[in-house]
Amino acid sequence: MTVTRAIREHLPAPLARTAGAVRRRLRGLRYSYAQLPAFPPVATTPVRMLVGPTNSAGQGHAWAQAAKTLPDVDAVSFTLHRKGQFQFATDYGVPLAWFGQPRWQRAQQQYVEQNYTHVMAESLRPLFGARGYSDAAPDIESMLAKGIDVALLFHGSDIRLPSRHAKRERWSPFSPGDELTDRLEPQARRHAELVESLQLPVFVSTVDLLDDVPNAQWLPVAIDPTPWQQAARPLFRGEKPVVAHVPSNAKLKGTQEIDAVLTDLQERGLVEYRRITGVPHEQMASVIGDADIVVDQLRIGLYGVAAAEALAAGRIVVSYVGDAVRHRVRSLAGREVPIVEADPDTLGEVLAGLIADRDAAAERAAAGPGFVAELHDGRRSAEVLQSWLIKKETL
Repeated sequence: MTVTRAIREHLPAPLARTAGAVRRRLRGLRYSYAQLPAFPPVATTPVRMLVGPTNSAGQGHAWAQAAKTLPDVDAVSFTLHRKGQFQFATDYGVPLAWFGQPRWQRAQQQYVEQNYTHVMAESLRPLFGARGYSDAAPDIESMLAKGIDVALLFHGSDIRLPSRHAKRERWSPFSPGDELTDRLEPQARRHAELVESLQLPVFVSTVDLLDDVPNAQWLPVAIDPTPWQQAARPLFRGEKPVVAHVPSNAKLKGTQEIDAVLTDLQERGLVEYRRITGVPHEQMASVIGDADIVVDQLRIGLYGVAAAEALAAGRIVVSYVGDAVRHRVRSLAGREVPIVEADPDTLGEVLAGLIADRDAAAERAAAGPGFVAELHDGRRSAEVLQSWLIKKETL
């Protein structure tokens, strides 16, 4: 905590508010004379797409790159950078301090509305800066008035209704009165109402979200498989199997249960457990490639970016995917999800079986790279985007 903040917190509330307002005004004066962050040059293609502002798990940028493979299409990703968050590749972005500056906000709105034919709004977050709105609806209305095609994109907790998930999933992390549930429930309901009222094309990044947005299209997560394949070592090379878990969201992933099982197996000398924290994304390929088994999550009933990356590396991926998601992927893409199924009750037994029959486990892992190459290297994502970006001529 800074000295200035400590002083403000000990002031009476009216004085603290006044001090905060003065501080923001002085900061605004400073930004009024600073050079604006650079905007990317604009392409001359007939279709120009912008996606932002969350870039969750680097997917906004990945989809922009996928869109650029389509004929006559260019795409740019925009990201709001927040302190303490790992940074993923993006075409341009601004820190939160600039996001709140009217001068930058005007420049951003002008840049977008004068140059792009299509905008994909991630998670209904504002694109034109923090202007006091709780969502992107005012920005979307302005873009639609300028003739821009707008689509909505949701990643997960931004549209997943906790109460519905709790009824559907035995292992759901959501329960009434829980802080996370109470925070996400009204947000998901508000976003669902906006989806209904806006009547725009909607994409979701994982197939489980089709329960929450039935009219949406699945836009598969996209990764570059190459670094993951290059970093992978042969399976079961060491004396003990290395089992990794990345608790990026411990409550949603069921990290408490995963820790308990893997710690027990390690204490019994059966595995080496690696709980991966604080590793930048650009270093994750080598970390995951050095594991034999990756336990992803046990609570939600899906697979996402982290699982796809581990599959691309040819790792044995263990997770709670669920029958509904497996059926949907089979129906939509004609592929079996090559993830070993487990839940909080069965994780220990599943891992013991994989360790006992390493040949069968390695055979399951061998299906991962092909699965990712077919569904998650960006080509399938580009096909899905094509139906929105490139309108077919009708007679």
